[in-house]
Amino acid sequence: QVQLVESGGGLVQAGDSLRLSCAASGRTSSTYAMGWFRQAPGKERECVAAINWIGGSTYYADSVKGRFTISRDNAKNTVYLQMNGLKPEDTAVYVCAAPRSPYTIVPLTTTQMYYYWGQGTQVTVSS
Repeated sequence: QVQLVESGGGLVQAGDSLRLSCAASGRTSSTYAMGWFRQAPGKERECVAAINWIGGSTYYADSVKGRFTISRDNAKNTVYLQMNGLKPEDTAVYVCAAPRSPYTIVPLTTTQMYYYWGQGTQVTVSS
């Protein structure tokens, strides 16, 4: 089992940066691929970034390419989302997720592939 807790959200101005953290706990939690999703009012949940279990293979939504970076530190059982050049349209609840099985060697980009979900952290970007 994997438990996920996000942190790092907040209220910022356009152009600012934030780094979100997702702390994972549970046996072998560092062996799971991870994803970051966001849910904004009036919009569908979307995967903004994903990373394979060991790192080195990533995915980014077109809307965040060049601005967001996903990374992980398996020694700390933590995955990060560095968000630079934030825009008002980035405002959303950001949630990290892990799949049901470990050792996924490619990034997972759909909600159907995920089983464990965090509680979410709010990111608000003002113009």
